[in-house]
Amino acid sequence: AAADTVPAGTFPSFMAEGTLLCWRGEYGKALGCFSNALKLRAGDKHCLVARSKCYLKLGDTENSLKDAEASLQNDKTFSKGLYQKAETLYTMGDFEFALVFYHRGYRLRPELQKFRLGIEKSQEAIVNCIGSPSTIKLENREDVCFISRQAESKKANQKLQVKVTKDQKWTRKREPVRNPKIERLLLGELYADKAYLEKLLEDEDLMESSTKQGIKVADLVLSGISYLDTRSEFWQQQKPIYARVRERKLRQQRWIRDKEQKPAEIGKHIVKSVEDTDMLLTSDCPEERCRKAEQVLKTIQEWSDDEVPNKNELIGNLHSCIGNAQLEMGQMEAALQSHKMDLEFARQSDLPDAISRALGNIGRVYARIGKFQHAIDTWEEKIPMAKSSLEKTWLFHEIGRCYLELDKAEAAQNYGEKSLQSAAEEGDVEWQLHATVLVAQAQVKLKDYRSAIMHFEKALQKAKLIHNEAAQKAI
Repeated sequence: AAADTVPAGTFPSFMAEGTLLCWRGEYGKALGCFSNALKLRAGDKHCLVARSKCYLKLGDTENSLKDAEASLQNDKTFSKGLYQKAETLYTMGDFEFALVFYHRGYRLRPELQKFRLGIEKSQEAIVNCIGSPSTIKLENREDVCFISRQAESKKANQKLQVKVTKDQKWTRKREPVRNPKIERLLLGELYADKAYLEKLLEDEDLMESSTKQGIKVADLVLSGISYLDTRSEFWQQQKPIYARVRERKLRQQRWIRDKEQKPAEIGKHIVKSVEDTDMLLTSDCPEERCRKAEQVLKTIQEWSDDEVPNKNELIGNLHSCIGNAQLEMGQMEAALQSHKMDLEFARQSDLPDAISRALGNIGRVYARIGKFQHAIDTWEEKIPMAKSSLEKTWLFHEIGRCYLELDKAEAAQNYGEKSLQSAAEEGDVEWQLHATVLVAQAQVKLKDYRSAIMHFEKALQKAKLIHNEAAQKAI
């Protein structure tokens, strides 16, 4: 039940915090942030890729692959998802399958160098494993099938179960011993673990014992050593010469960039930008709001998509904030452009809530500058996205009022009645008052005076109920 609990926070803030923690190398904590974000927005493809990266850094290739595949579920052409799946398969040692997805991504996004590099390293790893194509002779046999390297490794592990009599020593068939310096370089911190496991093989009494679960200690030790041998082979293939040269160049580039701005500082800016965006909405001064939002926008635009997985969402939020401030300052054309930018970024990232927000704001600007038909068209597109009765109440009322301005009284009356119905569902007396007045005004234009008087009288009762003296006088 605890896993299903909705966390306290917003999707952008969890994404920003997770990105910061990734920069710091705290992948376990970042994983928690991305998981919380997914509880608030299940299936978000950018968040799934971010969490997949964390799983991969933590060595959990199975869950990394699951998240990468989930990010592609609704969009098979999502380049970040394709790249992450390819990277995970490569790390798992499934070089052939990784190559398939690097190629798929490269066909869709040939301008992205990472797909070309992925193809090169996969091809080189395959050659390192089985030799060049010219040295391989394939036989046409009926029992040959195409299976993944993961399936092959499972079969290999099954064959590893070794039965040894008491008279035999706990030894294993090994390839000629690799140079200890090379092995230490490949295994890194795990080299000491391997040395320890090999030392345990000399203890015959320990090797003949079993755990409480009935598993022989010898089997555990041998499987551990076998795993480390397999990984050292993989890591040797994974870091061919060209990849090491490329990594060194990338490190040099990062060192230069870090002199200007450290990753941790970038992460702090991400979180601060989200907080600033939220605070801007509550600021009383539109000029100050606009200035601050433009500063934050300029900073975020300098970051790459990899540094900020939800970059488009943050940029859209800021354009929305700038547009609202410009509307308050009377800068109508500028406000319209800002809200259209918000809509463009929302559609690029397929964010329904942001699309709905942008359509609402664009309609408001059109209504303010007297382009009532444009406002109606925009708001009618938003109707299916409205999530609450109160939102529908407002939306129907504004569309009805635009129709009234265009002297389309019948359409105005229809939308007024829809607004009144939604306001009644919500139990909001003030909106019931506005909707009832709209219906009455439309009926006056339709010369249905008896019905208009009845609705004005109902509106008067509601105005008295909420002590709105201005409305009482007007009615």
